[in-house]
Amino acid sequence: MNKILFLCTGNYYRSRFAEHLFNWLAVKQGLDWQADSRGLALEQGVNNVGPISRYAAEALAVRLVNLPDDERFPLPASEPDFQSATRIIALDELEHRPLMNERFPHWADAIEYWLVHDIDKTSATVALGQIEKHILQLVEQLAQSY
Repeated sequence: MNKILFLCTGNYYRSRFAEHLFNWLAVKQGLDWQADSRGLALEQGVNNVGPISRYAAEALAVRLVNLPDDERFPLPASEPDFQSATRIIALDELEHRPLMNERFPHWADAIEYWLVHDIDKTSATVALGQIEKHILQLVEQLAQSY
């Protein structure tokens, strides 16, 4: 099983949406891939309530992606997360490359970066729509490589 790792700042909103949407689509497509997600700076999410952002949960529900009843809380990125991933994507290069350079410098240039801003810069509808578009392209690319 190939593993994809999605990274954002708090592992609460963007990366969690990406993880769940990717896994749902990968199962539907029969891909030998599974996503996980982590945060690069969980301490910045002091106002996060519960295991996942309501914006992510609502957007997943609209897409008929069910969350598990025991949805986990955000997790910080660690060296083993990077080592075990086949592919790593940080969701906002402007925000996440500096965190990568600071906390995981030897991985900073080895991962992919998208450009999906957080809720303070882009509405949830726009940001999650951008992530969905990227995920659909990614799933199509992976399906064609089989």
